[in-house]
Amino acid sequence: MIEVQDLRKTYGQGAEAFEALRGVSFRVEDGEFVAVMGPSGCGKSTLLAILGLLDHSSAGSYRLKGREVSGLDDTERTLFRRETIGFVFQSFNLLPRMTSLENVALPMTYANVHRRERRQRAAELLTKVGLGDKLKRTPLELSGGQRQRVSVARSLVNRPALMLADEPTGNLDSKTSLEILDLLGQLHAEGMTILLVTHDSRVAARAQRVLHFSDGLLVKEEAPS
Repeated sequence: MIEVQDLRKTYGQGAEAFEALRGVSFRVEDGEFVAVMGPSGCGKSTLLAILGLLDHSSAGSYRLKGREVSGLDDTERTLFRRETIGFVFQSFNLLPRMTSLENVALPMTYANVHRRERRQRAAELLTKVGLGDKLKRTPLELSGGQRQRVSVARSLVNRPALMLADEPTGNLDSKTSLEILDLLGQLHAEGMTILLVTHDSRVAARAQRVLHFSDGLLVKEEAPS
């Protein structure tokens, strides 16, 4: 699913240059659940932005589903991202005036899916994540855990091959965090490839493999005990 080779990202130039990624190489197989861990400033967020086609690397190779994406232009990146990747964010990134159904259906609008199909698929996914009775509720009427469930449902609407999750339990209490992790585990069991960024070892323990980053380098890989 993912193959990166000698991936590098430099911000600034000359004396002000900062290397956020300093030659990172790894693979994520189709259907694998991988966690990325490390302290603040280690390059986790930079890596996730590049893997999600939201930013460009400075050097190195990135192949997604067998396709070299490093050289794609902005239009090609947008289309490939929409077709291939689902995102789950720590801050949910939901539109407060829209209902749960409308928030989940929104990405399909950009993909030119017919309105009836958008609403049907959004309702099915909200039911799948346990919110079939909350279709007309806005984010302000939902708990943090429910908002994250809406975010997970939204990430699935375009049937992505890969889910990228950025601290998906970071704003949740312990009980709700476990519920979201159970949901991600269910999706993984159904065949979803998941790459999750976290600073919490208890969250990373749900993954099959953990990549440890420090100072822009991949320093260790391990399977959680």
